[in-house]
Amino acid sequence: MANERTAWGWGLASVDAAGATLDVWYPKLELGAAPAEADRPNHGFGTLVHDTADARGVRRIPVFTVGDLDAPIADAADAYLRLHLLSQRLAKPNTVNLDGIFARLTNVVWTNYGPFAVEDFALRKIDVESAAITAADAFAAQVGLPTAAPAAMVTVLALDKIPRMIDYVTPSGVRIGDADRVRLGAHLAEGTTVMHAGFVNFNAGTLGVSMVEGRVSQGVVVGNGSDVGGGASIMGTLSGGGKLRNSIGEHSLLGANAGIGISLGDNCVVEAGLYITAGTKVTVYDKAKVAAGEPLDVVKGADLSGKNNILFIRNSVTGRIEARYRKTGIELNEKLHKN
Repeated sequence: MANERTAWGWGLASVDAAGATLDVWYPKLELGAAPAEADRPNHGFGTLVHDTADARGVRRIPVFTVGDLDAPIADAADAYLRLHLLSQRLAKPNTVNLDGIFARLTNVVWTNYGPFAVEDFALRKIDVESAAITAADAFAAQVGLPTAAPAAMVTVLALDKIPRMIDYVTPSGVRIGDADRVRLGAHLAEGTTVMHAGFVNFNAGTLGVSMVEGRVSQGVVVGNGSDVGGGASIMGTLSGGGKLRNSIGEHSLLGANAGIGISLGDNCVVEAGLYITAGTKVTVYDKAKVAAGEPLDVVKGADLSGKNNILFIRNSVTGRIEARYRKTGIELNEKLHKN
């Protein structure tokens, strides 16, 4: 196993009463050969570790994980290690083996108090809220307040196998309008802005300064200087794309409410509201052929996948989808992306 294809680090695992791992947080991961057991650094989690279950029924224990990034995922700790690698920018999307990841992860109730097991959530919620009220009453009595301040109730944020990224990794040079819409395992390069309606799945993201106002699906990468417009979507491997991985090159624009099931190269634009899939019939506009009265070529969208300098539009007179040459790419607002 090549050293550069190995990652390791200490994680803090949340384990429920049944012994299932709900999550693992890795503050720092390293690439390369893992140190021998005697040479491992201290995990440094201190009082965050507790071997007895809390009111949620959850124990928090340190785990030392070594992952072979090309091998199948071994367990939940290994799955979380790979998701952290992507969000910590130690690996780019589609460079880590994530096959079968959902089979290794547990469905979890994600709350403001951390993860809960699904099976006994209602009862554990009562225990946590009762403990919170007791603690609030004790504090009020200690400081001489006539009544206790309202205790924080349990708020459910999601019911899912993969949590939001921002609770585990906070990447530098990035703005995120709505933390709920970026999952752990998203790769956000410096200079990326994800607006409130933007969404970035795990094993997807940006490779440079980018604007994300639409949906970046699993397996999709967006190149430097590109913009995914509001309401736009890129078909990923979890949304009908099979093994095909679509991408957007550099300085390209996917217009508002547009979508692609093919890749865009550099300096491309898809006009607002236009959806192009691999089977879409596209007329290749050629000025010389038009002038000569010759018929224009009609190709499938797949034939243009990944090619540079194309403007995709719907002709408002004929209704046909056309591909036209575009000399230059778009330029993002430099000041807007100095995060």
